[in-house]
Amino acid sequence: MKSKHVASVITLFMICMMLVTGCAGTKLSLLNPGSASQPTNGQDVQQTGTIGVSDVNAPPATANESSTVSTGSAINPGTAEEQTTTASKAAIKVKALYLTGWTVGSTKRVDHYIELTKNTVINSYVIDIKDDDGFVGYESNVPAVKENGAWKKKYDADSVIKAFHDNNVHLVGRIVAFKDPVYSLKRPDLAIKNVGGGLWKDNNKLTWLNPYNKENWDYLISIAKEAVAKGFDEIQFDYVRFPSDGKKKNMDFSGTTEEKYQAIGNFLAYAKSQITVPVSADVFGIILESPADTEGIGQYLEHVGKDVDYISPMVYPSHYAYGQIVNKVVFKAPDLEPYGVVYNTLVKGKDRISKVSGYNAKVRPYLQDFTASWLRPKTMYQQYGADQVKQQIKAVYDAGYDEWILWDAGNSYDEDALLKNNG
Repeated sequence: MKSKHVASVITLFMICMMLVTGCAGTKLSLLNPGSASQPTNGQDVQQTGTIGVSDVNAPPATANESSTVSTGSAINPGTAEEQTTTASKAAIKVKALYLTGWTVGSTKRVDHYIELTKNTVINSYVIDIKDDDGFVGYESNVPAVKENGAWKKKYDADSVIKAFHDNNVHLVGRIVAFKDPVYSLKRPDLAIKNVGGGLWKDNNKLTWLNPYNKENWDYLISIAKEAVAKGFDEIQFDYVRFPSDGKKKNMDFSGTTEEKYQAIGNFLAYAKSQITVPVSADVFGIILESPADTEGIGQYLEHVGKDVDYISPMVYPSHYAYGQIVNKVVFKAPDLEPYGVVYNTLVKGKDRISKVSGYNAKVRPYLQDFTASWLRPKTMYQQYGADQVKQQIKAVYDAGYDEWILWDAGNSYDEDALLKNNG
């Protein structure tokens, strides 16, 4: 009897310990979503949240991301852990650099950029999914991409995403939309036509996809969906516009009565409805000053951001005309006044957006971290370094915004411009 009693006591003790341990684990998961010290279940939630971001019904992680996503998370997407993680991901204030597919194809450079996030305010990167060369930068299983040879191995997306996510880095996937010299040649029926016959070409003799054609919308969105499944936290559409150079009057859009800005707005609204992560659109910086669609490219400030989560105006001082007036200020040599150009552009745009009911997009500008040495005469440009970058970042904050992305096509950044985490 005594041995039976002892056994019962031991059994009861073990059951209590199991219950306490289980409760403790659950509490830790709730308090510290996504922390390094979390139990396995918490890591599962972190992975699911990473993919879904603002959508609690996010798709499960792929095998390459995480082979431990629990069935419970997939069945019950509305758990407290997932809601907390979702809110945390959605609330991130992006400070990012743009990286090409070739750059992240180098393990050494990926390691450098991970280290940069540990030492500076950089917490995110914009990485090419499909650049303006028309190629998806990794092996894609999207049927239309495979069938038309529209991918090129620049990097291994699964390993790159995992490396950044393992270090809590937020990833925005950039998809160049309608400037596509690959798919537009493979599918000439989907390209912009020339009124004189054949395909229309810009000044660089490149063909473009027709933004009015909804089959092109589905092509771009299919690429975005695959990228989201791989783990990109956001999708950013660049060149989400009609061509701005070449003989524009020769473009043949017969058969449509829709305005260009309506086509672009409708594409973005459709993309947002199909993609489960935040969606952003890169736009010309000048549209924050210009009324309507003055540039004739389909980017009309009051409409372009009505449905997406972010717009990223490219407020590069070098890209403004000499003598450009912005917010009633004249800039004779815009490249020489980075603070003034960025500040006045954002303030003017902010005022306009504030008057639009139901405007959804937040503003997250692209800033210039390159030297515009092509400008003439040479007195119209300056060497851009840490000081010029700092001026632009200050202008963003002074205009009332708190997110930004630095752009340099060659990914040679002035890292001295970046505030240190302990500074």
